[in-house]
Amino acid sequence: MPRTTQIFCASTLYGAATLAAALDAGLFEPADRRLLLVTNNATNPEITPSVDAMPGFAQLRERFDEVLSWNETISPFHPSGWSPRENDIPMWERYVRLLWNLGDDEIQLAVESVQVNPALALCQLFTGAPVDVYADGLISYGPTRDKIDPLVGTRVGRLLHLDLVPGLTPLLLTEFGVPSELVPSEAFLKVLGELAEAETGLPTAAPDADDRPALLLGQYLSALGILTDAEEEDLHLKMVRGAVALGHRRLVFKPHPVAPARWSKLLEDEAGKLGAELTLLDRPVLAEVAFQRLRPALVVGCFSTGLFTAAGLYGLPVARVGTDTVLAHLTPYQNSNRVPLTIVDALLPDIADAAAVNAWAMPSRERVDELAALLGAVGFAMQPKIYPGLRGTAEAYLTKHLNPHTWRYFKRKRLTSLALPGAVPAQLSFIPRNATVRRLARRARALKQVAARK
Repeated sequence: MPRTTQIFCASTLYGAATLAAALDAGLFEPADRRLLLVTNNATNPEITPSVDAMPGFAQLRERFDEVLSWNETISPFHPSGWSPRENDIPMWERYVRLLWNLGDDEIQLAVESVQVNPALALCQLFTGAPVDVYADGLISYGPTRDKIDPLVGTRVGRLLHLDLVPGLTPLLLTEFGVPSELVPSEAFLKVLGELAEAETGLPTAAPDADDRPALLLGQYLSALGILTDAEEEDLHLKMVRGAVALGHRRLVFKPHPVAPARWSKLLEDEAGKLGAELTLLDRPVLAEVAFQRLRPALVVGCFSTGLFTAAGLYGLPVARVGTDTVLAHLTPYQNSNRVPLTIVDALLPDIADAAAVNAWAMPSRERVDELAALLGAVGFAMQPKIYPGLRGTAEAYLTKHLNPHTWRYFKRKRLTSLALPGAVPAQLSFIPRNATVRRLARRARALKQVAARK
């Protein structure tokens, strides 16, 4: 009988910690071998540390029999841009089986972001291997961002995810009927505890200390083209001003690992002008490790997943900054960051609202249900071809709940292109729902395209 080998693919320490928690919780069946395939998807992986070089990785290493590098396997190609050509798949599979000493092993895969490379390339390479997908953050509550080849999508058995918003069910991969399964929070906290204990570069704060700092989370959105450098500088300055306005005089800024160093100096100067002290946390540690070691009095961010791990797993106060600005700038509408932005904006308090920050608690079931309805509408507007069954959900939500506040989650142009409520003034709202008008509109567009080609 052939051996069974499980291959776990991870590009971040957070992802590797999620896999470790799932293994500790017994969510994977026993196997003869467990291999961790590390992939470095940074723009310049040659100068960026990979997962197995990050502080704390040694605490996760013992869960796996061997650690392999996808970058080395496919060198000189970049993991995000390479996948095997269809005719080359048998050759590549033979090569990888030989290189990784797989022989005729039965392969089981566990990957993240299955709709894009390198996870997609790995699934294509091992044709027929069953696939589990694990979610990396709040994006799993939104739609699959690209249409997946049914030869891959139908092999996905389940979506493993953390309970970041209790009561909210992920939309990701539901077009293939993939069920979601929770990674127990207790198991994830245990793994994070191991990482925190191994981190000696951060002090440990007493839970009841009066001088606990406010922790500011940077995301480097300008690198994604979401904001300009100037706009992101302003976003970080708002974090500093908002935290000081709430009475915090000790601030810690955790920048994105590749963010410009000059931003930290700007924030230090701003904090000094306001009578506060800002310290730069420049160690490449998980935000959750900082939560456990520093026990911050407040965690501030834009739409980082860390805001929900801070609140849900560690019981820390949280506040958001700039979500309305980023929602207004985010293009195209299908951008998968729209879902984390929507969740954070809908559930967390704005740092400018002191009363809301002080009174905030994890959302009730009613609020989560309201959020689920909103995400159904947003999800359909983002990916109508992948989730056509959500049209009724979107129409119902927009008919009942579209108002000056909820408009921030939609674009009139997008609603118009999909013939959804809100696309036109109320007195003309019957038009999008009229089948005859919609048919004529489609015919007119087709004729216009034909004329343009001539």
